Amino acid sequence: MRRLAGLFSALVLAVVIAAVAVLIVMRPPPPVPDLPPLVGAVERIVVQKAARRMMLFQDGALVREYRIALGFAPLGDKERQGDGRTPEGLFKIDRRNAGSAYHLSLGINYPRPEDIARAAKAGYDPGGDIFFHGQPNALPDGAVIPGDWTAGCMALTDAEMREIWNHVPIGTEVHILP
Repeated sequence: MRRLAGLFSALVLAVVIAAVAVLIVMRPPPPVPDLPPLVGAVERIVVQKAARRMMLFQDGALVREYRIALGFAPLGDKERQGDGRTPEGLFKIDRRNAGSAYHLSLGINYPRPEDIARAAKAGYDPGGDIFFHGQPNALPDGAVIPGDWTAGCMALTDAEMREIWNHVPIGTEVHILP
């Protein structure tokens, strides 16, 4: 009887784990509206952290809007390495990484000199390597991790990241709002 109860418990646990994995990892991305293809370079990116929204602008006009995931502790400005926050302020895209652990990535120039000075004065590491990126490469294309899960980066779907990658050059202005 104990053996049967143990077997039953193991079976139930396996089913629960499988169901959770399907809900978390294989949740389909939201439907993409029918939009005309982007043409040319994006001149400005605006992120509204509270709304989990990223907007792309060309010639001063909004051309795309995406839902994003942030750092695991998104409230407030990034202060130090490991705090799980996404920085706030005015930045520039300063690097592109096609070989990232996530589906493509575009880095911002955090920490800026003022972030480094603040952290040095307080005696801690300001952190760094803040990127826009897709989902982890280990996930199948189309899978989306729900919620705020990054260490401070801004995550999108892989398809959205491919679109952004093709139209956001080095030097693009990035304004991250609370």
